[in-house]
Amino acid sequence: MQVFRKIISVVSVFSLVVTFAPASVGHQSTQPAAPATPADAASTASAKLTLKEGTEVNLKLGQALSSKTATVGDTVELLLDQDLIVDKALVAKKGSRAVATISNAKKAGLAGRGGELSLRFEYLKAGDVRVKLRGAQGKAGDNKTGATVGLVVAFGVLGFMKHGKQAEVKDGTPVKAFVDEDVQLASLGPAPEPAPAPASTPAPSTK
Repeated sequence: MQVFRKIISVVSVFSLVVTFAPASVGHQSTQPAAPATPADAASTASAKLTLKEGTEVNLKLGQALSSKTATVGDTVELLLDQDLIVDKALVAKKGSRAVATISNAKKAGLAGRGGELSLRFEYLKAGDVRVKLRGAQGKAGDNKTGATVGLVVAFGVLGFMKHGKQAEVKDGTPVKAFVDEDVQLASLGPAPEPAPAPASTPAPSTK
């Protein structure tokens, strides 16, 4: 009799386990997924993008220059004049600092000899990354020494020269440079939407 009761107890326990186990599994499988965290958003925003070699970079001088006072090797401050965009993502904001050096400087001389002034681009600061720059879209020959390839000129084929006068360039003068080699940059977020064009004012009637 006691053996029979033990068998009945074991069967009852087994039945309870079978009854509640599926419900427990179902409860676990229907739990909602964890929401995205700020860390996930930050990870997306900081995705690395490749800024390609040869990409055009629009800069402007952050200081005035003159062949009368400039010396070869002097540092020249420039600013990014336009947001730098890669795959519809912002990688460097307008106003980011760039650096060049004076590569040629000659004062105006006798017999109408004008002053001469040339720049060699060094880099653009994009966050913590220095993006190497050059002054021509194509590299010079097979030389792969980055920003030091040839004589980088900013103001014409042979630099900026004035006949009989000092070569002078105003603060804010636009200058075009090019990325010297592929570089990985962090995304700063989606590219800003372009500003809407101002509404045109209809011309007044002449009647």
